[in-house]
Amino acid sequence: MKLSRLLIITAFLITILAACAPAAPAEEMPTALLPAGKAFADGKEIYFIHTEASDPDIANLLTEMMSSPVLHVPTLAQIPDEVLANVYVFDNGPEGMGPLGFQADVFDNPPGSDGYSPLRRLNVVSWTDPAKARMLTSVAEILAAQEAGEVTIAQPGVVINMPFVVWDGGKR
Repeated sequence: MKLSRLLIITAFLITILAACAPAAPAEEMPTALLPAGKAFADGKEIYFIHTEASDPDIANLLTEMMSSPVLHVPTLAQIPDEVLANVYVFDNGPEGMGPLGFQADVFDNPPGSDGYSPLRRLNVVSWTDPAKARMLTSVAEILAAQEAGEVTIAQPGVVINMPFVVWDGGKR
């Protein structure tokens, strides 16, 4: 009787331990390493990647900057305006990590907000007096500087696919 009880308890413990053991490793999902750019959204640091651009010169510039291919996809320029979000890139002002050698980019509509899209309309921001330039980290600051006559904003008609990889409250 004691032996059968001992065998039952042993079988029960083996079953429980087997259920708690880690499962056999599943086939790993392939991953890719892509260089991320640092930028700002709503005044907070974010990280993003460049994957495609509608303009060949922009695609080449980003490829060289990131040492990772950014594909030229002309049809991105045909995407309806209402589905695009914005990225603001500076062509003068404080030196920094931006693609033109100045401050980091600024994005509107981060993930989780209305209007988020990885597809971004390029807005080129120029300081009217570069000697008075300062860091701007939100679209609200950029638009206020534009209204004050401190910056101009040009839209060259370029669309870039720029998905976020790390943002305030999330990451991929």
